[in-house]
Amino acid sequence: MIQAVEWIKDARDRLSTILRGKDRVIKMALVTLIGRGHLLIEDIPGVGKTTLALGLARVTDCTFQRIQFTSDLLPSDILGVHIYNPDKKDFEFRPGPIFANIVLADEINRTNPKTQSALLEAMNERRVSIERSIYTLPEPFMVIATQNPIEYHGTFPLPESQLDRFMLHLRIGYPSYEDEKGAVVQMKDFEDLEGITPLVTKEQILKTQRLATEVHVDEDVVDYLMKIVWATRRHPEVRLGTSTRGAQHLLRAAKAHALVEGRDYTLPEDIKEVAPLVLGHRILLRSKSFIRDAEEIVQEILNKTEVPV
Repeated sequence: MIQAVEWIKDARDRLSTILRGKDRVIKMALVTLIGRGHLLIEDIPGVGKTTLALGLARVTDCTFQRIQFTSDLLPSDILGVHIYNPDKKDFEFRPGPIFANIVLADEINRTNPKTQSALLEAMNERRVSIERSIYTLPEPFMVIATQNPIEYHGTFPLPESQLDRFMLHLRIGYPSYEDEKGAVVQMKDFEDLEGITPLVTKEQILKTQRLATEVHVDEDVVDYLMKIVWATRRHPEVRLGTSTRGAQHLLRAAKAHALVEGRDYTLPEDIKEVAPLVLGHRILLRSKSFIRDAEEIVQEILNKTEVPV
């Protein structure tokens, strides 16, 4: 466990040099990686969404692919295709960019739902089915998707089934005055990210992911989690509450958060810290509102739910 805590701390320190003043965002990105989840980052252009994704890939010794989602992108552009090889007189599979450890799905909501759905099997089962053949994706495997706010021109809202595959939904937000001033003066660009040396191997990441599953959770803490999940289904302003997958992701994220904080046991505070980011994008409100309103309802539920002692 000591080795895991050390590389996590080093990664947080390194990433904080390229994304100034966003320590919580960086921590939650690492929580997603360690919890074997996928991350959705939504915000306006230019606040560091792609920088965070690239930085996370650079501090790990993982293969990386970037997919720029556009309106004319096809599922085969993501998954790959079978191409006829005249020398072998047979079809051979040419894997798409999904076959990488960390995949950046940039501006995912600029493509149509059919192409978005090409990621569903990959994100849930870590494999893809192409022309009656099944191909296993490399481990670790993580999708980091960025999207512009849904009111932007030329965007397609992600369907509920797609949103449910993401463990966490983050917003980066504007930096503070001093942090933004420092970023403007330094003027770091993507070439600076290329110079970042890996701090952790794929094997260490997989070991840390297994370690996160072994983090102890007391039954009282599980009951606390379930009360929160059930409260999302009974809230008068909620039309559709959290799914069972959402409850599973909440527990995995809480365990990973405990490990990131250097503990081998989970506290109610771990659940309170990650719950708005895990559950906010999974519930549908009766009124037409943005995801941030759903996160406020989750926070309201947290404030009303009795914390075990």
